[in-house]
Amino acid sequence: MARFRVDSIDHVELFVPDRRAAAEWYSRALGLEICSDFEFWADDAGGPLMIATADGRTKLALFTGTPCDSQSDSAGFRRVAFRVDGDGFVAFVQSAGERGLRDADGGALSALKVVDHQSALSVYFRDPWGHALEVTTYDAASARSAL
Repeated sequence: MARFRVDSIDHVELFVPDRRAAAEWYSRALGLEICSDFEFWADDAGGPLMIATADGRTKLALFTGTPCDSQSDSAGFRRVAFRVDGDGFVAFVQSAGERGLRDADGGALSALKVVDHQSALSVYFRDPWGHALEVTTYDAASARSAL
């Protein structure tokens, strides 16, 4: 019998008050775009608006609803981390003030604190609805030298 293994995470589901406004924010902040092949799902008020990376391998399913209090009611959900190459990490960090990013208290971020994990670099922030997010690179040496 063949051993079962998943290939990757297909999507993460998030509740947001307005799916289109959230899609616009995620496009501005992270470059995610609406998946036109699945946009009809959002015609149903209970269906998701799917957004994805350019290759479509990483998706968020935006559902209309009230986001959980990410500090206490997350039911095990902690954060969604997005992987980028070193150049992408540097570009993201350097343009943080233009992306509408928020800190844990909801305050606007003009700069991101880079956390050095030795073999990786990460930055942490929140979307306007309180979801914890991360951008990380394992191309730490080149990103570190460019920051």
